[in-house]
Amino acid sequence: MKIISKYFPDLTLEQTQQFEKVSQLYKDWNQKINVVSRKDIDEIYLRHVLHSLAIAKFIQFKPDSKIIDVGTGGGFPGIPLAILFPETQFVLVDSIGKKIKVVNEVVEGLSLENVKSINDRVENTKGQYDFIISRAVAAMPTFVKWTKGKIAKHSQHQLKNGIIYLKGGDLSEELKPYKNAEVIPISNYFEEEFFDTKKIVYLPQKYKG
Repeated sequence: MKIISKYFPDLTLEQTQQFEKVSQLYKDWNQKINVVSRKDIDEIYLRHVLHSLAIAKFIQFKPDSKIIDVGTGGGFPGIPLAILFPETQFVLVDSIGKKIKVVNEVVEGLSLENVKSINDRVENTKGQYDFIISRAVAAMPTFVKWTKGKIAKHSQHQLKNGIIYLKGGDLSEELKPYKNAEVIPISNYFEEEFFDTKKIVYLPQKYKG
């Protein structure tokens, strides 16, 4: 938890308490339904929570904006961001029922009122969002296809609506079709070695330019 307050020193008491609960909730649920690898569960704040919060260093979501987390798995990056932005609406989608069960239990355990979960493929969901967030669930061309039509036209942030993707490794090949994609090294924000190869990919709404 120290690592979260190191980079986010202005948390409210409620947010601090929610982040403190995260570890135990995931440890308890992970024993019943494995959604986080055993190695990662011991480093959940570094490898999952802080990694998710890199998005908050890139953009501050506005109150009443709508964010969809596609392929959320056990709730990353959506749940940490929902704690940080309590007035922003988050929809967490995953096609695997047991993962959504864990999401629901963690959301309830944290008393998060700004999170809705959907157990389905994103293509089958309705609605449009300011931003689509995700953590490396597919190559970008596949992901763009899955989420077609899900981004609202009107932007209320300084950044144009679009996709914000957490990804690692060499992305040059898969991002070739997207001339306006921005790649931001997470090491710009966090000094831990774990983030040396991790990146945020931002793809504004007009994908091909």
